Amino acid sequence: MKSDIEIARETPLKPIEEIAAGLGIDREEIEAYGRYIAKVPYGLKAGENRKEGKLILVTAITPTKAGIGKTTVSVGLALGMARRGYKAVLALREPSLGPCFGMKGGAAGGGYAQVLPMDRINLHFTGDFHAITSANNMISALLDNYIYQHREEGFRMKEILWRRVLDVNDRSLRQIMTCLGPAVNGEPHESGFDITPASEIMAILCLAKDLDDLRRRIDNILLGYTWDDRPLRVRDLGIGGAITVLLKDAINPNLVQTTENTPAFIHGGPFANIAHGCNSLLATRMAQRFGDYAITEAGFASDLGAEKFYDIKCRAGGLKPALTVLVATLQGLKMHGGADASRLSEENPEAVVKGLCNLDRHIELIRSFGQSVVVCFNRFASDTGAEMELVREHCASLGVPFAVNNAFNEGGRGAVELADLVVETIEKHPSADLEYAYPLEASVREKIEAVACRVYGADGVDFSEEALAHIEEAERNGFGGFPVCIAKTQYSFSQDPKAYGSPRGFRIAIRDIVVNAGAEMLVAVAGSIIRMPGLPKSPQALRIDLVDGQITGLS
Repeated sequence: MKSDIEIARETPLKPIEEIAAGLGIDREEIEAYGRYIAKVPYGLKAGENRKEGKLILVTAITPTKAGIGKTTVSVGLALGMARRGYKAVLALREPSLGPCFGMKGGAAGGGYAQVLPMDRINLHFTGDFHAITSANNMISALLDNYIYQHREEGFRMKEILWRRVLDVNDRSLRQIMTCLGPAVNGEPHESGFDITPASEIMAILCLAKDLDDLRRRIDNILLGYTWDDRPLRVRDLGIGGAITVLLKDAINPNLVQTTENTPAFIHGGPFANIAHGCNSLLATRMAQRFGDYAITEAGFASDLGAEKFYDIKCRAGGLKPALTVLVATLQGLKMHGGADASRLSEENPEAVVKGLCNLDRHIELIRSFGQSVVVCFNRFASDTGAEMELVREHCASLGVPFAVNNAFNEGGRGAVELADLVVETIEKHPSADLEYAYPLEASVREKIEAVACRVYGADGVDFSEEALAHIEEAERNGFGGFPVCIAKTQYSFSQDPKAYGSPRGFRIAIRDIVVNAGAEMLVAVAGSIIRMPGLPKSPQALRIDLVDGQITGLS
């Protein structure tokens, strides 16, 4: 089979004005970025009599390091629905340069189920990530300048919480010292970098309801505490307007198309293991506004992505999913069944059966939020029919609808079974009202414990002294009513990345609490998770090249 980028290069694309027209959007309303990409004003309205589209969330079982294929399934579902005559619109996250040049090589779907143009989407796209990075680091520069310019007035910081960001997996920048050298360089202090998808600016952009809300949230960003224990916010520096200016274009969702010319909004890109893991609220709302079905995904497995989608994004935006699609693969199930990671493509029905415990945990979890769930079997070329039937029969025994997705190999034709099942389930058994994991009125510790115990299955939570101090500080300063966003490994329900399957009898260790006052959430850092990833021994960058003017190795 051809590579993703070869398929992408050979796929005929429609002018973006034509894609917009199919949604009922006039060409005068969009801002084109070349022939096949456009920014769409976030406030654009659909027809007065148009009903809001039904929202479908795509999540997954606990992934292997190669992933499970949620984006491919999301795209495939949209293709299958379009084949059946439904107006389906995608709302997905933008890829990050770090994973693109690190472990993954691209994040725009795969095979014949991609969003296009995949090379531009995976690389600089419309510059949203750069705008977010610049806005974040502009705050850092202005904060350091404020401290320097007001030092003679006696202004001092007890603790600086704000960190710089970069959209590259650069392990050497995790911990740094700033302002070294002569006094004119500023006051030396310890700091560090996170990856851009983990930044509060990214979270703010993805949760903001409009430009005014974006500005409000930016003004509320907590930068640190002064010597007299006063919270210092962006609004105290008077720079909220300047930072908003840097994001005035980035706030508008990006319109592209799939391999079969169905519309897709690609906007925002927080990671679910270190942030809240969902595309922008504005893009999701736009997909609902212009489609009969809006398909979106949340990063990694349901314990991370789906939980944060329900508890943070849906709560912030008043979203009500009609259905959750749970993606599973044989390779993932085999890994959770104890198979060797280097032999996951080999037939191993015993490992498949043993690994079903992970699937069961995710089904149970999704249902606990009041959600109807459909299992999507994402088929790989090496999969055997006998092993696939084991999964189908198991789902039938649980009363869980099951469908195979083969969109990677066949495009929309390979996803009509899934599309039919999704539509039927929504019509006959739609999700109930969301049941959140915790009430916002609970204490910070209670909210973290609710996620750890109810969602992850932990026996309890151990808080470091630093975490407890930051919780007390957060509650004292009025931040205790925010939802919690737990940063945890994506490879296990536990904080041990090698505890596959359905681990029990573990505890979650919370080592720190990061207050995202602008994003209006508290990030609880669990175990050894790091918010600036490193590069693997053999990064994808070794295989990416420009040959005769054509990009190679991106997927």
